[in-house]
Amino acid sequence: MRRLLLLAPLLLFTVGCGVVQSSEGEATDEAREVARKAGERLYGQRPRTAEEVGRSASGIDGVEVLGLTGTSTHDGDGIEVVVRTTGSAYNDWLDVEEVVVRRCFSVRVSPKSEWRQEPRDVDCPDGPPMAFAAPPEPPELPYERLRAKLPEVPAGGTVDEAEVRRTLAALDLDPAIRTEVKAEGGRVGVLLSVQGNGFDAQDCLLARVSPGATEVWVPTRIQRMPGEGGCGIANALTPQPPPH
Repeated sequence: MRRLLLLAPLLLFTVGCGVVQSSEGEATDEAREVARKAGERLYGQRPRTAEEVGRSASGIDGVEVLGLTGTSTHDGDGIEVVVRTTGSAYNDWLDVEEVVVRRCFSVRVSPKSEWRQEPRDVDCPDGPPMAFAAPPEPPELPYERLRAKLPEVPAGGTVDEAEVRRTLAALDLDPAIRTEVKAEGGRVGVLLSVQGNGFDAQDCLLARVSPGATEVWVPTRIQRMPGEGGCGIANALTPQPPPH
């Protein structure tokens, strides 16, 4: 009995150490999950430079960028981003206080990458997190000018696509503004857009010139989200119904 009593503290200490290690493992798993979700946010087929990828990664909550390898997502193996994340865990039975860890992981950003790819554990590089200059502000889309200059065609008249194109050319738009014009069913649709970041709502302006009506509008935010098709020429010719 006495031997059992003497062994009890040692057994408790051993179990306690195991729990502490388990808590650290749970905290590491949480940090890894933050890195994995960052990889999901960075995933995409659009070509991006290392600067763009690094800037996007540094803007994700809980992520610090400590290293970048590669020049473009579409060159070679793409971009390798080393990120540092934080995880925590607490066992209210044996942990004296919450276990908090900071871990580094490698995230590959390339069109060849797999969706939800598991980040690779790496040693944290020395030095502070990388800093990135703010991206240039996109040009403002000329709603008022476009509305004022587009032709008004009377009911029963014919819309001239060439005239619409000449109107856009005369606006002398910023080169960063993409324009698209398409005629269909006696009406002409117009799209003005700027490149988005692949995550947030894209800036775009739609117009449609029809006999008896010239309309200019900005699609709803949900329609301008990636994959929703709101910033497409088809939405100018045949507008999507409003979201429910």
